Amino acid sequence: MGIYKFDRADAERFFSERNLKAARQSNRDELTAVWCPYCNGDGKDKATFSINLKTGQFKCLRASCGASGNMLTLHKDFGFDLGTDVREYERPAYSWRRFKTPEEKRESSDPAIKYLTGRGISEEVARLYEITTKKDADNILVFPFYNENGELEFIKYRKTDFDPKKDKNKEWCEANCRAILFGMKQCVNFDRLIITEGQIDSLSVATAGFDNAVSVPTGKNGMTWVPHCWKWLKNFKEIVVFGDYERGAMTLLPDIKSRFNCPILAVRPEDYRGCKDANELLQKYGIEAVRDAVNNARPEMLDQVKELSEISYSSKQAERLPTGIRNVDKLLNGGLPFGYLDILTGKRGEGKSTEGSMILKSALEHGYNSFIYSGEMPAGEVKKWLDFQIAGAKRIIGEQVGDYTNYRLSEPNIEKIRKWYKDKAYIYDTSVISESSKSFLEVVETYITQFGCRVVLIDNLMTAIDLADSNGTKFEKQEVICKRLAQMAQKYNALILLIAHKKKTDPKFASDENDDVLGSSEITNLAGVIMSYERTKNADDKGKRKLKVTKNRLTGRVNFDGFDMDFNDKSKRIFEVGESEEDYESSCFAEEDKQLEFIPADDMEIPF
Repeated sequence: MGIYKFDRADAERFFSERNLKAARQSNRDELTAVWCPYCNGDGKDKATFSINLKTGQFKCLRASCGASGNMLTLHKDFGFDLGTDVREYERPAYSWRRFKTPEEKRESSDPAIKYLTGRGISEEVARLYEITTKKDADNILVFPFYNENGELEFIKYRKTDFDPKKDKNKEWCEANCRAILFGMKQCVNFDRLIITEGQIDSLSVATAGFDNAVSVPTGKNGMTWVPHCWKWLKNFKEIVVFGDYERGAMTLLPDIKSRFNCPILAVRPEDYRGCKDANELLQKYGIEAVRDAVNNARPEMLDQVKELSEISYSSKQAERLPTGIRNVDKLLNGGLPFGYLDILTGKRGEGKSTEGSMILKSALEHGYNSFIYSGEMPAGEVKKWLDFQIAGAKRIIGEQVGDYTNYRLSEPNIEKIRKWYKDKAYIYDTSVISESSKSFLEVVETYITQFGCRVVLIDNLMTAIDLADSNGTKFEKQEVICKRLAQMAQKYNALILLIAHKKKTDPKFASDENDDVLGSSEITNLAGVIMSYERTKNADDKGKRKLKVTKNRLTGRVNFDGFDMDFNDKSKRIFEVGESEEDYESSCFAEEDKQLEFIPADDMEIPF
């Protein structure tokens, strides 16, 4: 940090203003020019000059040139403009209006002391800071701003009987003054500096017994004082910001944090006690309240961080969604955990989507609103397979069509299922081209937050990256999507199940199951649970299916051998070997609607 804070936009602007053509490169952290602006490559050496887009440091790699430095160097060498702060810092001293510094300490006037003591400020502090009134107007306070050497550089006025109906300004300054902090001359050491927004606030802090109380010259938005106080400010061990607290935020704090690299402490919101500033706190609650506010100041907590002591947790087991596979649920202590991104993987065409649909069916059975994205199957086919799984084999009608059997549901049963999950299940329709500004991830978040979709199925990662609102390689897009999904799952305590393909691997070589997931390694690092669904290749058990649990972040219990599974082509249901498909009953049909006639599939007579 310093008088200038690097912004990569400045590096790009330097290239543009100097007509430097950027060289093609793979490193995103460097901006490389075809020719160096210092040596021009001597007409032959290209791409030797680059600016680091994280630090702003530059260098020419040609030994005969070797130019190096940072953006301030380019500012000096090429007259490249880096904004107001840098211009103000380098502005010649003679351009400022000069004041004659009094040879003796100015005496505070009686009207000034009367007004300030009426605001809770001690007479001793009023005299220490030399507050007086204008010679021809006792109702106008004069605040003299002395620098660290005791030289008068800035003067500010305040009308004590301000009336907004007839007065133009409550406060104003002498024109063309060099803006500095009020109270610099009164600072006695370089331990702790306390910065407030207004002069009366810094006087309130001084009244509470604190040394080094200063205030900014022209309010929260006027930061022109920074360049002129920069060298002096760098000497302090820490800075306490005591700005005005309004609408849940403190003034001054963001700007000061971004400019200085010493510890920055902030008065805690609760220590304002509902007051706006230090003077209101002094008047309402007294000196001790101001002392507590300053002494309790601490580094500002970021929104993403909480004190561990404030975190609570339940002694009850975390919420889980049963998968419907008894042994898997037993291994996972009840099912897939909420608050995590989970992965279901497997090779192409071996049933990942079918198992994903089974888990979604379980979510609906347990009363969870759900959201589906399918990048490979049309929305109608996704619904059909889910409906078959809900209905079960005994409700599916088989019709012989030539050498094939066509399976379908009766219209009454389709309608019953439709009503059962109406307003509970939503699908991302990839056939619709919308003018909506929402990205794919924004759509997912909307349906989690606004439609209460606690379970999200994304089938699959490779097609989802095509909808990613980000740049980069496919692996980089995968990382962006997975990180955002993991954050959403944790933030909203949702269960997000992501289906991902497996790599093609040589069976002769052993590998880590989780490393076989196709894509960036970051995907499996983010997952809470990883399951793998596949068909076995051994000749003796041809056609058998296995469901493995290869990662379990919560308990560490896994099963690499897998549980034996079976599949019913009629109902599209996956279930454990040994269970009866005919005994299955969905809660959708737990109480048959007597208005709907149920005709068993085997006894149905085709009426034509």
